[in-house]
Amino acid sequence: MTLALALYQPDIAQNAGTLARTVACFGLSLHIIEPAGFPVGDAGFRRAGMDYLDRAAIRRHASFDAFERWRTEEGRRLVLCTTSGAVPYADFTFTPTDVLLLGRESAGVPEEVHRRAQARIIVPMAPGLRSLNVAVAGAMILGEALRQTGGFGA
Repeated sequence: MTLALALYQPDIAQNAGTLARTVACFGLSLHIIEPAGFPVGDAGFRRAGMDYLDRAAIRRHASFDAFERWRTEEGRRLVLCTTSGAVPYADFTFTPTDVLLLGRESAGVPEEVHRRAQARIIVPMAPGLRSLNVAVAGAMILGEALRQTGGFGA
C-alpha cells in the first residue's frame, strides 16, 4: 500500500488533470470524491493530464461517505490539507498509507470532513494571502510525503 491523493468535489478539471498526471508519474492513486464540478474525463481534464491519464490509477467515489467506507476498510489515515490546518506540512510525519485530501478550489471541505480527518496540515504562506493553487499545494505536500516515506522511485 502506498500514499494516495484524494480530491474532495473538485471544481476545476485542469487542476484534477494535473494531479492525475502527478500521481501517475509516482505510481500512486488519485481518488475523486463526487460530485465534481466537471465531467471527469472532459477535455480540460484530459488536456492537463495529457497522455499520462492512461497510466493514472483513478478511483471515483460517489460521495464522501463512500470514500470513507473505502478508506476505513483499507485502514488508512486521512490527512486533510487545509488553509486552517494546525501543523505545517514539512513538520508533519507522514506514513506510506496516508491519504492526502485536498478540498474544493471554491470552498475547501465542510466541517464534517474536518472532524473526520485524523490530521490537518497547512502550507505556511506570507501573511494576508489566502491559498495556493490546489494542484501546486498538492504537489508540494505529496513531494514531502514521498521524501519522508522513501516513495520516490518506488
